[in-house]
Amino acid sequence: MLLYCLIACAAALMLMLLVMPKFLPYLKKLKFGQTIYELGPQAHLAKQGTPNMGGIVIAGATLIALIVLSVVYTAKGGNSFGLDNPLWALLVAAVGSMAVGFADDYIKDVKKNHEGLKPKQKLMGQVVVGLLFSLYCYFFVGSDVIIPFTGITWDLGIFYIPIMTVLVMFMTNSANLQDGVDGLLSSVTVVGMAAFGLIAVFLLQAQGAARMDMAPAKGFGYGIMAIGCFALVGACLGFLRFNRHPAKIFMGDTGSMFIGGMMVGVSMLMKLEFLLIPICFTCMMSSVSVMLQTGYFKITKKKYGQGKRIFKMAPIHHHFELCGMNENQIVLMYAAVTLVLSLLGVWSLHLFY
Repeated sequence: MLLYCLIACAAALMLMLLVMPKFLPYLKKLKFGQTIYELGPQAHLAKQGTPNMGGIVIAGATLIALIVLSVVYTAKGGNSFGLDNPLWALLVAAVGSMAVGFADDYIKDVKKNHEGLKPKQKLMGQVVVGLLFSLYCYFFVGSDVIIPFTGITWDLGIFYIPIMTVLVMFMTNSANLQDGVDGLLSSVTVVGMAAFGLIAVFLLQAQGAARMDMAPAKGFGYGIMAIGCFALVGACLGFLRFNRHPAKIFMGDTGSMFIGGMMVGVSMLMKLEFLLIPICFTCMMSSVSVMLQTGYFKITKKKYGQGKRIFKMAPIHHHFELCGMNENQIVLMYAAVTLVLSLLGVWSLHLFY
């Protein structure tokens, strides 16, 4: 299995390095430049017009490596290509989320409308993707989730569907919000998805144990999850070549929502939703910081007549920027935190499986 993972990572990496140098001039020619929010950090205004939609290449490289190697792996193992194959569900979560992001990018960068999709339109698209994916997991994976640091699962019953639909929406938006500093989302994705990939390999090896009867798609799903995780790791490693500070290209909502869909997709298909908390902690905090900032501002405005803020700016990575940290320092800090918490997540399963 490790060989499949290494090949997936290397293939996605090579595809990214080969395609992106040709894709960049094409985006510049079409004038698909990023529209920078005027109220954001002033240092970011210099990035106005930087090519966007690099997420198309991230998704393309990941999906090619994932689909080709998953088909080979699945066929070699004598497994089916029916609905019980989690590959199709993972594609729904990732590509469906990416489609919402692409529509948003298209309106902002091509139509030059900074607002992008209307909130209701984006919400509706995310609800559809989240609901479809949650229904698949409910019927083909199960309604129980693994509780870290224990040897038990928690069955959510019919409530699994609405809870997981919200989770899909939350994670795709969280990934989108974290993509606000050069190389940030790419870096934490490399670390976090490598952790999920190693967990998938570990669970695949342990699937013969009695407690592994919760294995998705009778076990071979772990192999497909591992391949998908490492394919995304390779794609993001390659993207960092062009996205590290100062960025030559941004991934846009197309890439960030694809990554968010992959993150939540593999976690749900392996029943590891709770491990999103440590492994995707920095990603989640992007959303939490925005919610805290907005809520506190509204409460204080209603109470005192003037709104107050907890952070200098939200999402919280912009707060660190305004506190004097440069973009590279923020990326290193986020990657280090993700690494430590990811190791904790891996260890939490190793104790019982």
